[in-house]
Amino acid sequence: MNLHRLLPATAGIAATGLLLTGCAGATAETPAADAGAIVVYSNSVSDGRGEWLIEQAAEAGFEVEYVDAGGGAITERIIAESANPIADVVFGPNNVNFESMKAAGALEAYTPAWADKVDEIDPDGTYHSIVEEPIMVVYNTAAFPNGAGAPTDWTDLFEDEQYHGRYETQTSLSGGTTQLVITSLLSRYRDDSGELGISDEGWAAIDAFFANGSPAVEGTDLYARMSAGDVDLGQMWLAGKASREVEYGIETEAIRPAGGVPIVNQGIGLVKGSDNNDQAQEFIDWFGSAEVQAAWSQEFFTAPTNADALANADQDAVEMSGSFTPQDIDWAFVSENLPAWIEEIELNHLG
Repeated sequence: MNLHRLLPATAGIAATGLLLTGCAGATAETPAADAGAIVVYSNSVSDGRGEWLIEQAAEAGFEVEYVDAGGGAITERIIAESANPIADVVFGPNNVNFESMKAAGALEAYTPAWADKVDEIDPDGTYHSIVEEPIMVVYNTAAFPNGAGAPTDWTDLFEDEQYHGRYETQTSLSGGTTQLVITSLLSRYRDDSGELGISDEGWAAIDAFFANGSPAVEGTDLYARMSAGDVDLGQMWLAGKASREVEYGIETEAIRPAGGVPIVNQGIGLVKGSDNNDQAQEFIDWFGSAEVQAAWSQEFFTAPTNADALANADQDAVEMSGSFTPQDIDWAFVSENLPAWIEEIELNHLG
């Protein structure tokens, strides 16, 4: 969910002789995806996910190309290309991002074969949930042994001087995780008579948050900075925490604010006007299936929303995701105001 450059990566050859389950007309000799590569836009193909997706999709008879970027950037690109779409499928952005794509008319309603196995997140059926993801503040346990002295909420970071300069802040707001951090903070200060629905206290909090943090270093992961001792805390999502602890050899813990954390649904949707519509639908049926989502969970520490996937999913991931208290957020209010909040912060609060 971090911001990445929009870099296309092309899959290897399609078709390995396996039947595509639930695909009308597919055979071992003539897989459905022979009609052409499926172009996927996603903010969830980093950390080896894209390579895994390409390999597994090829075994199922699909040829896949993907574009990797932050959730906000993916959303903007899908909307910008809506008159002449390049993507066939978009997955990974959160429900707020998907609401923006839906409002722009960039998505086509489609009911996947597994739709009745997930909770409905869009009554119009233009996008569906695949993964549940808590958005957290994590800290390096080496800096706070046994949690001693660790903050208990986002607000501690900028209100308590002992944390100033020790937590990473983002210099770009196009990533989905970053936008949810902003959402978590601003939602606490709702004031319908205030600027963009936020009180003066809320905008002062945003100022303090960015002013007292350590700006992210381009090309350097938060966990690399924590390992080097440059910072001790920062934003992260569940699957990112697990993979980075292994990669950088450090242990981290998530703080658990009394008011909860944003719990979001990563979604998947069919791009309207796709030239590869039939194959895109079959890909969605395949990728959101219980078998694939359970395998995705085992590989990348995710909590699938497909009820039939839970038994074979990574149980630690499912348990950890369920252990967080959801923050009470008015998502309709956020969807209506988030673009304006981002613009306001970029213009007046990112020093």
